Amino acid sequence: MAKKLATQTGLVPLEVVERRIVLIRGHKVLLDINLAELYEVTTGNLNLAVRRNEDRFPEDFMFQLTAAEFENLRLQFARSSWGGRRRPPYAFTEQGVAMLSSVLKSPRAVQVNIAIMRAFVRLRQLLATHRDLAEKLAEMEKKYDKQFKIVFEIIHQLMEPPAEPKKGRMGFAPGPKKH
Repeated sequence: MAKKLATQTGLVPLEVVERRIVLIRGHKVLLDINLAELYEVTTGNLNLAVRRNEDRFPEDFMFQLTAAEFENLRLQFARSSWGGRRRPPYAFTEQGVAMLSSVLKSPRAVQVNIAIMRAFVRLRQLLATHRDLAEKLAEMEKKYDKQFKIVFEIIHQLMEPPAEPKKGRMGFAPGPKKH
């Protein structure tokens, strides 16, 4: 059984949900394995409930990852190729998660769905704020002269998403030998 994620009040913290939202095919989604963990059910039971109600989950609500997407995800999270699932997971969009509330009717499912919907709303708000800041910065750049050019360049660099870490050797480099 999945480990318990509930707090004292029975709600799942937004941060827990937000960390599990990934971007696949341009959609913010939650994978079936993460949803099952949040709902405290097995992935098999979650997918069984979905299969029994396939007509409620069109492709813009839920889709299965391709083998290449699954492999990329497995490499990203350093999952072992031995053991575990053999078929690519299902990805649920915000609408798919909302539809899950009509399929999974336990009190836990209701509370988890509330937390997930709040997490999606918060992510949208953060993205909107980021866009607003970028627009205001562009306006300021046009307004002020070149003496602030360096400041604007630094701000743009700070707004960029972090670069992918270089894959190198792990561990510590040997230091100078002491005699």
